[in-house]
Amino acid sequence: MKLMAGNSNMPLARAIADYLEVPLTEALVRRFADEEIFVEILENVRGEDVFVIQSTGYPANDNLMELLICIDALKRASAKRITAVVPYFGYARQDRKPGPRTPISAKLVANLITVAGANRVLSVDLHAGQIQGFFDIPTDNLFAAPVMSADILTRFGDRNLMVVSPDVGGVVRARALAKRLDNAPLAIVDKRRERAGESEVMNIIGEVEGRFCILIDDIVDSAGTLCNAAAALKEAGASGVVAYVTHGVLSGAAVARVQNSVLEELVITDSISHDMPATPRIRYLTIAPLLGEAITRIADESSVSSLFD
Repeated sequence: MKLMAGNSNMPLARAIADYLEVPLTEALVRRFADEEIFVEILENVRGEDVFVIQSTGYPANDNLMELLICIDALKRASAKRITAVVPYFGYARQDRKPGPRTPISAKLVANLITVAGANRVLSVDLHAGQIQGFFDIPTDNLFAAPVMSADILTRFGDRNLMVVSPDVGGVVRARALAKRLDNAPLAIVDKRRERAGESEVMNIIGEVEGRFCILIDDIVDSAGTLCNAAAALKEAGASGVVAYVTHGVLSGAAVARVQNSVLEELVITDSISHDMPATPRIRYLTIAPLLGEAITRIADESSVSSLFD
């Protein structure tokens, strides 16, 4: 087994390598003057089981192209099997046609990864589960819920917990987390989105008064939805609100918005690398052990799904 990393999230790649006690494969990933990407693998990978670790967050197009070129380089170097480890799968929100003459970009990206030469894909909390069906190769969708639930029970286990989905689409995710939290009760924030990137909270479905609310979502981008939901929960009598989100995109003024909100804390995983200063309200959880264990099981041809039993 060999591990190779692109430039998108080197801290996570090194953490996975440390967990597996396997060194990262030496490779040169650089850009020409016109920003063309060049990849050269500096070790023999012939007949090897290679895992390429690369999130496709900002800049999404550069990181995606880097992943595709790494896969092509490995394929031409005669690697036996290539697994694309994509902790954050960019373009996942474009998983259907929201209107006429619009693309399904998640399917296009799945085709690109497959045609580039990947034999398998490993990701974490895909925005929509059906994206697994966009690939014609085996795809494993890991869940960050076990990592989050362990942290919640450690820090807030003595509180009167309630799990809250910030929208109707996240109910399945929220219910799965609530089950891990000793079947905590569930609430839903009913909101109406007037335009992309903005949301207006309408009402809370569920009795949250006196409860310590755990908002759960897969992606936090502008943080508008989370902050509005947190404000609505406090107005409805919640004793406190924290948010747990898998992928911290945090674009634009998201960090400032979280800092000025009623959220006590926003907890995100390290699926996306950020060069932002430490803030008292944003905390990271690592998913390196989760990914490392899944990589081990894929390499050993054992069950990945049993990770979540």
